[in-house]
Amino acid sequence: MSDAENETVFAKIIRGEIPCHKVYEDEHVLAFLDVAPLSEGHTLVIPKEAAATLDQLSETSAAAIGRVLPKIARAVLEQTGAEAFNILQNNGSRAHQAVFHVHFHVIPKFEDGSGLGIGWSAGQLDSAAGRSLADALRKRLGGTEP
Repeated sequence: MSDAENETVFAKIIRGEIPCHKVYEDEHVLAFLDVAPLSEGHTLVIPKEAAATLDQLSETSAAAIGRVLPKIARAVLEQTGAEAFNILQNNGSRAHQAVFHVHFHVIPKFEDGSGLGIGWSAGQLDSAAGRSLADALRKRLGGTEP
């Protein structure tokens, strides 16, 4: 990744060049309140590693995020009193990613409707196409036949 690609607002926050309302930090992860929240407690969880999309993230950083995401979600729920939440993670501009540094949104959902709104236009998986795709993916992942 080039220096220009690494120069996101999140890189500046990690380096302390832009202030944030930090809620958690360790060697690999930083979490802070979103400055344009969808609801109270909307928190961003980011790796300190510069990676634009999840598929580019190292296993070490991915594991670190995986370890702290539930802890942060629990803290947000307990502090805000929300009983539900969404975890949102976008990859690429077509998937609505605006900052090209991996980040997870923890978005509390409240009875008043504040939080993330989602439209879901579900299709239907053809059995033969599903079998073929699952086989191809398993081969890419080095798995065996079911």
